[in-house]
Amino acid sequence: MKVREDTVSTDPWGRVDDDGTVYVRTAEGERAVGSWQAGEPEEALAYFRRKFDELAGQVTLLEQRVRGTDLPPAQAEATVAKLRESITGAHAVGDLDALLKRLDALTELVGQRREEVKAAREVARAEAKAVKERIVAEAESVAESTTHWKTGGERLRQLVEEWKAAERIDRVTEAALWKRLSAARTAFAKRRKVYFAGLDEQREGIRSAKERIVAEAEALASSTDWGPTASAYRELMRQWKTAGRASREVEDELWNRFKAAQDQFFHARSAVFAERDASFAANAEVKEQLLAEAERILPVTDARAARAVLRGILERWEEAGPVPREQRDRLEGGLRKVDDAVRKAEEAEWKRSNPEARARAQTTVDQLRKSIEQLEARRAKASAAGKDKDVKDAEEALAARRSWLEEAERTLAEFS
Repeated sequence: MKVREDTVSTDPWGRVDDDGTVYVRTAEGERAVGSWQAGEPEEALAYFRRKFDELAGQVTLLEQRVRGTDLPPAQAEATVAKLRESITGAHAVGDLDALLKRLDALTELVGQRREEVKAAREVARAEAKAVKERIVAEAESVAESTTHWKTGGERLRQLVEEWKAAERIDRVTEAALWKRLSAARTAFAKRRKVYFAGLDEQREGIRSAKERIVAEAEALASSTDWGPTASAYRELMRQWKTAGRASREVEDELWNRFKAAQDQFFHARSAVFAERDASFAANAEVKEQLLAEAERILPVTDARAARAVLRGILERWEEAGPVPREQRDRLEGGLRKVDDAVRKAEEAEWKRSNPEARARAQTTVDQLRKSIEQLEARRAKASAAGKDKDVKDAEEALAARRSWLEEAERTLAEFS
């Protein structure tokens, strides 16, 4: 374009022609950006420089957002494209090429940011996949092995919430993992249902067994055959303990019936025994006197006389009759001690009067005395010969024989 000599220009990036046309200078040459007819050329340039400053401000703001915030790459690229279009055809005077270069730099930066976001997204998806695979694996483990149904069900619900909170992954993998998670939950529900169905069947069997036990207990409640019936109740209690537990409501109801029947029997037995024991009190007084009489036999000095006295006491003891249970063991035990003492005295008396035993005792004493005489002779002979070892052996043997002789002489003395 030919510039007329009367052109007015006061800006390195633009000028105003004498007909009022305003131009901007770019790397591709001049371009008309407007017309100014109502004032001085400097006013026209100032107006179009303000237009440029507005564009430069928008570029600066975009640079700050791209570099200083997490502006999404797609939004940044759209804003760059819009600004580039505005600058390319802008009605403004200024270094428009510099603004475009700054946008080129932003475009490169946004591209890098896009790759970083893409890489971060891939990492996040990989982590999310790992999280969801871990969730599914744990759910399958719970479904296959746990028998803690309450905690297992609660854990599966927690795993579903963890799944929802995790990042989404590609649709195919997401669907496949969710299918496995759903299958695990279904399998757990089926196992739990089967378990409780079996438990109900087992509890029904326990209920039947315990109803039989209760029926037997109730049938025995009015029995007066005290000993055998008490044994029967102990056996029923053993069966109750080994039968297992029914449901809580059934267990409580059956136990209350069983205990009521048992209590009825034992209360009745206790009442009868209490009445009987009261009638036996007089017998106990007689046996107390007989026991005191028997204890005066001790210590036994004449076994034959003691046995005669004790025999008479035993006859009166049997005639006295039964005594209350709480006194029976003490009285019977006291009389048994006296009887044991008399029996031991009788055995000792028989031993003393046994000629065969006395002869054996005398023989033992004679043999030991003869052995001692022989050892003393051997010791004297060894001492004369200066055989110290033989002397020592003979003395040790003599010590043992003399100890045995003392014991044998005491035994023999008992027959005197």
